[in-house]
Amino acid sequence: MTQTIDEIFEQICTLIAPFNKKNIPITKDSLFSVDLELDSLNVMDILSEIEDEFDITVPLNMLPDLETVGQFAEIVKQLLSEQ
Repeated sequence: MTQTIDEIFEQICTLIAPFNKKNIPITKDSLFSVDLELDSLNVMDILSEIEDEFDITVPLNMLPDLETVGQFAEIVKQLLSEQ
């Protein structure tokens, strides 16, 4: 069954929650570094959890383009559709 982008986004938000120390509302436009104040190690931890949750591998060359939560959701959807 194919998940919608909104379902994927909600799952990602759940994975981000433990890292969101200030309980900032997460939107698809939330920036990991600015809005959520996460450093690169936190983002890599989240990426690892996303890969485990969805059973995918995000190519490292895509990482520089992934700045928002919504962009992560889009790439997860794309990678799932390629399976």
